[in-house]
Amino acid sequence: MLSGRRMSALLTGQRPEEFRPGRGWRSLPGAEYGFGVHPYRNWTGAHWRLVSLVELGVPAHEQRACMAAEQVLGWLARPERLGCVPVIDGLARRCASQEGNAVAVCCRLGLAGDERVTLLAASLIGWQWPDGGWNCDLRASGRRSSFHESLAPAWGLYEYARATGDATAREAANRAAELFLSHRMFLSLSSGRPISREWLLLHYPPYWHYDILQGLLIVTRLGFASDPRLCDAVEVLQDLQAADGTWSAGGGWWKPLGAGRDGSRGLKAWNAEVTDWGLSGPSEMITLNALRVLQAVAPVPMTPRMAGPA
Repeated sequence: MLSGRRMSALLTGQRPEEFRPGRGWRSLPGAEYGFGVHPYRNWTGAHWRLVSLVELGVPAHEQRACMAAEQVLGWLARPERLGCVPVIDGLARRCASQEGNAVAVCCRLGLAGDERVTLLAASLIGWQWPDGGWNCDLRASGRRSSFHESLAPAWGLYEYARATGDATAREAANRAAELFLSHRMFLSLSSGRPISREWLLLHYPPYWHYDILQGLLIVTRLGFASDPRLCDAVEVLQDLQAADGTWSAGGGWWKPLGAGRDGSRGLKAWNAEVTDWGLSGPSEMITLNALRVLQAVAPVPMTPRMAGPA
């Protein structure tokens, strides 16, 4: 199976028996279970591989994935790291997509009961801004959260609530969903126009970036598929469907085979991926996620869009 080939590629390079402790990322708890780089390295680190593995349906308690999760938790849940989050004007400035992805992944792997996962979920709730999102920008006024940094925490807290029954986490996830819904997933509250043209393009993997497909996928997972405020984004998604029923990538945040900025090749190149997700022609993962969204929102009546492109 294609997903099996990609899972194999995502798990390649995990060699705990060859690990030699040292400084830097090698000193992190659980570092011996990673892939020879910092867990957040674009895009070969354990953090990113695990998100992709979960989206491909890796089974809960899969040993190699759970070992990789040890490195991610060892990095994110360190007390000294969680204790130094900047707070400006009463608002935590945190790249919460990191913790959000990790919590979601760990819950899917059956690790929701790990005390470090509980700690990360509680931290996300504590860092949430009044509008329901999160933001790491030290210069932000506090009036608006970051869509990029808010989608993964919404997913993570939803998965945590689903796995544990935690009502506070579910409420926080719902508040985050309202942030996206209040903007009809991509529109400015002041002008009614798209906040970013890039959000109207489809990408896979999204990593920490926001676009309408990833937004629709997460918000429908959270149980808001019948909300009519999805309609504008759904119509954009439908317009992007090709005549053969597929969707293609409108851009990518990764480089196939590690084509680096300096011409280098291989997994050490900047933004290298460990598997080819496809940048031209029909995209299997984008098509799968688009069909998931359309199936979920099928009963929602379509309404005219609020505004055209900026």
